[in-house]
Amino acid sequence: MGMTTRSGSRELDKLLSVQKDIISRAQALNEMTEAALRRRLRPNGPWRIVLPGIYLATSGLPTIGQREMAALLYGGPESVITGVAALERHGIRVPPSEMIDVLVPTSMRRQTSGFVTVHRTIRMPERAWVTGGLRYAPSARSVADAVRAWTDQRMIRAVVADAVQRGRCSLGELAAELTSGARRGSSGLRLALEEAAEGVRSVAEGDLHALIRSARLPTPLYNPRLFVAEAFLAQPDVWWPDAGVAGEVDSREWHLSPDAWEQTMARHARMSAHGIIVLHFTPRRIRTEPAAVISELRNALDAGLRRPPLAIRSVSARLAR
Repeated sequence: MGMTTRSGSRELDKLLSVQKDIISRAQALNEMTEAALRRRLRPNGPWRIVLPGIYLATSGLPTIGQREMAALLYGGPESVITGVAALERHGIRVPPSEMIDVLVPTSMRRQTSGFVTVHRTIRMPERAWVTGGLRYAPSARSVADAVRAWTDQRMIRAVVADAVQRGRCSLGELAAELTSGARRGSSGLRLALEEAAEGVRSVAEGDLHALIRSARLPTPLYNPRLFVAEAFLAQPDVWWPDAGVAGEVDSREWHLSPDAWEQTMARHARMSAHGIIVLHFTPRRIRTEPAAVISELRNALDAGLRRPPLAIRSVSARLAR
């Protein structure tokens, strides 16, 4: 953070402290003359313009918090930050972006400028999440707004999965945003929610889901709970009950510790002991060797269907919610 240049005015200094050394033109002119403001904004002066009518009262580059405060002052008193910037504050993993998306009411005549993308909307969030003096859209709205501009389905799937798994929002809240929002750009979110409703929990599982659909294999259950009589057996990533075949996506993210690896092997052993054919695939192999993965799955399904059904009861992820 750069060095703050205070004014000597108690009220102005208090405002700058609250607003992270960001101030609007109207606020500045409440405390000083036009000539005094011009002196502060002169070349090599203590203040500088960061957005039209929005000034930074410190030296150096603005911090993330200062940029977000500037975006809100530019958007007006009802504006809220949404999209990627809001998701970062909600603790959801997203690809970085230099732009800050801001929602403003349709009555506000604001245009996109600098690092701020303005979205005029009749659907302003009923209640913003406020932290550090900054206003953010709720998680579900931020997810919907962020992914609307994306074309990479794996990236959309990753953000939806992360938001839900971290408990920042529910599938129901995301579905409500999908229904209430604009249809344009909504196909990626719709597909990600369809996958999640079927039990898909991660990007790699989504890749396997897409591969299974493209190969027209029988539709499996995703992340069901398996029982032998009333005793819980396992929860495989993919399960074909008629054939007794389970597919596991072995992501390094979940297998970096010896304990996690031992748990995976123990689950494999339990399922195999009850006659389940268990196949393991890495995320990389699903992406780079799709034909081989499909061939292995098809061979296992054919073998499983040639034998009597297993005495295993499955509860789908849909019913377990």
